[in-house]
Amino acid sequence: MTVTIYHNPDCGTSRNVLAIIRAAGIEPVVIEYLKTGWKRRQLLLLLSAAGMTPRDALRTTRSPAQELGLLDPTVSDAELLEAMLTHPILVNRPIVNTPKGTRMCRPSETVLGLLDQLPPGPFSKEDGTLLIDTKGNYIA
Repeated sequence: MTVTIYHNPDCGTSRNVLAIIRAAGIEPVVIEYLKTGWKRRQLLLLLSAAGMTPRDALRTTRSPAQELGLLDPTVSDAELLEAMLTHPILVNRPIVNTPKGTRMCRPSETVLGLLDQLPPGPFSKEDGTLLIDTKGNYIA
């Protein structure tokens, strides 16, 4: 199974999603998009595959979204996309692509639906909440 994660290593949720993928026995393709930036077509395809608009993917906290005036609901998707290409930090993360689909994996347990198997437990979320118990069962 080929898995790609668009990852920010400074983000606890992103680190946890990466850890879940690896614990499930998969070594994903890791794209640190803050280093590589985005290509227009790449980002459009990724958002489309995830069923998201640029506004859906806009990171509003700890990003320049407010100071750039992007939180105004009259800002178009085209303007948001341009801003995301210029400022990759504006795209929320992590986004994971597998043969089962593409999703914004917030909260981190969203990734479980994209994997063929759950990682062995116990496994906790980034906040310490138990996600998978010692028997490998998902805790809803």
